[in-house]
Amino acid sequence: MSSSILHITNGDSTTNYLKKLHFSGDFITWREMLCEGKTTTDVGSETFWKNRFSFLKSSYNISKKKFINYTLKEYRNLCNKKETKEIVLWFEHDLFCQINMIAVISWLKKYRKGYHISLVCSGKIKGSKKLKGLSELTENQIHQHYKNRVDLTQDDIEYADYIWELYCSDSPLRLEAVYKFNPMSPFQYLAAAIEAHLLRFPSIKNGLNSIENTILETANTHQLSSKDELVHKLLKNQTTYGFGDIQYEHQIEQLQKLFTSFNPVKLSRKGKKVLENQMNFYSELRDENSYLGGAKKYSFLFNNQSEKLLQITS
Repeated sequence: MSSSILHITNGDSTTNYLKKLHFSGDFITWREMLCEGKTTTDVGSETFWKNRFSFLKSSYNISKKKFINYTLKEYRNLCNKKETKEIVLWFEHDLFCQINMIAVISWLKKYRKGYHISLVCSGKIKGSKKLKGLSELTENQIHQHYKNRVDLTQDDIEYADYIWELYCSDSPLRLEAVYKFNPMSPFQYLAAAIEAHLLRFPSIKNGLNSIENTILETANTHQLSSKDELVHKLLKNQTTYGFGDIQYEHQIEQLQKLFTSFNPVKLSRKGKKVLENQMNFYSELRDENSYLGGAKKYSFLFNNQSEKLLQITS
């Protein structure tokens, strides 16, 4: 007998929490990090997964076996669950989750047309200044979120799919032009996530993006005894990105020429000059194979004064 509800969650911690609270239905965990590396619009296609594996292998040394067991098997489970007519999406406010969310909705638009799709999205909690993840919610809060889940209309699904299409395009300029202009959207955290995404293109001032500048700033203003301590501080202070430790470790690795030591953490003279915008590190970081969505990261610069992106024409 088929289950009446299919829950698609943002990660194993959410899936395990919902199971622990005895939520009824089947569960699929979306195990991807589509906010990093090259993405194409055709979620689930052979080309899509080839691109994803290529990125994960080169950037994070993920083996084919792990990719198949961890991500592809769960995706195939999703493909096989066709009988359930109600699908509940569980995602969070940050960039990591919001990009995964619109990709899943794009897939559902194509392969689950006419299904009843609803969304539970955590973030703002009454009485808390901090935005919260799903696994940080109390039992009462998570039940309340579920009760207040938003039914997605066809227009909502089309909008999420459109933003996904723009995210995957070879230029972020159209995305920059439209992402703010849908005040009626039920995706209340999507605009902030896209704004954070656009800040990941290198700054015209010093060639580093917002995250890379934050790494240098954190290293320079705190006395940190190790790289682990630096990562911990970055994780604790982040608000919009939703990154894990391996993502910050990868980012720090790209910047290692700007450090003299990680034990304790110390910036080099060059690192301090870059941080103070006295030197531009763009040419040393530039990598033709580095993508943010469908766009080459180093083909665009963020102008801090106009707060707009500029395309580099070669």
